[in-house]
Amino acid sequence: MGRVHVGTCSWADRTMIEAWYPPQVGTPADRLRYYAARFDTVEADAPFYAIPDRRVVENWAKRTPPWFVFHVKAFGMMTQHAVDERTLHPELREYPHEVERGRVKRPSQEMVDLAFDLFCESIEPLEAVGKLGGVLMQFPPFFTALDDALFEDNLAYIDYARGRLGKRRMLVEFRHPSWVSEQRARETLAFLSERDITYVGVDAPQFPTHTTMPPLVAATSAVGYIRLHGRNRETYFARNVSAADRFDYRYTTEELDEWAPRVRQLASETDVTYVMFNNCKYDYAPTNAREMAEILGPGLVDPVEPGEEQLGLEI
Repeated sequence: MGRVHVGTCSWADRTMIEAWYPPQVGTPADRLRYYAARFDTVEADAPFYAIPDRRVVENWAKRTPPWFVFHVKAFGMMTQHAVDERTLHPELREYPHEVERGRVKRPSQEMVDLAFDLFCESIEPLEAVGKLGGVLMQFPPFFTALDDALFEDNLAYIDYARGRLGKRRMLVEFRHPSWVSEQRARETLAFLSERDITYVGVDAPQFPTHTTMPPLVAATSAVGYIRLHGRNRETYFARNVSAADRFDYRYTTEELDEWAPRVRQLASETDVTYVMFNNCKYDYAPTNAREMAEILGPGLVDPVEPGEEQLGLEI
């Protein structure tokens, strides 16, 4: 039975800062120290929007305890998302690319190759001190397995991405249910298992049209991974809303209890499992993460207790 680590998918969302951190925890450095005294893992979401400056990542490593683990969300171009041209790394700007409404579309293969290289270089400070857990490759809803041609083409892209990431742990989150349909699930999971890629199980709102991923967990590597997005049907597919608004949902104890057996099963089949809360509106994510840790109990989750020596703060 592997250990379970529980955390959140951000530590710096604006509404989370306002609702969860004490007033005296007022700087980015202090907030990360405060968070790391209460949880031992987190996702870095900002790299999805722009490849981070290496010096920023070095500071993440310096401000957290030796045992702390970061999972880093891949830059959007790496997962076939359109990205804001204004956020492009200077070296990427040198490559030809199409822009529609300020967003880069259909980048060249050379541009994507370089995006992988620059991203991997930027997160190296976490690797160097053993604090990199995995690279989260969250593919968009249009990345589907709806027919044989799409299935094969998109599997080939996953294989390509796996090669570009090298030895780094690859975490794959699908956002279209065709990947785990009755016709595809066995082959999808076998493909990931053969390549030691972690399948990311998710909790998301469910609709009669079956347009979101079902709450499936599967062990396709020695690392288990679960992301809980909340169940807000009104905002999940809404346009022009913030990420916090999209995932504006606080789980009830009963809803978390539903997930506990799935987490335990995954932990029994892996060396380590991460349960990450993406409902980062207000204090919902850290509150639910703490509740989940309590439900799973010390037999699975190591307690993380805050201490001033960990924080470097008086709080």
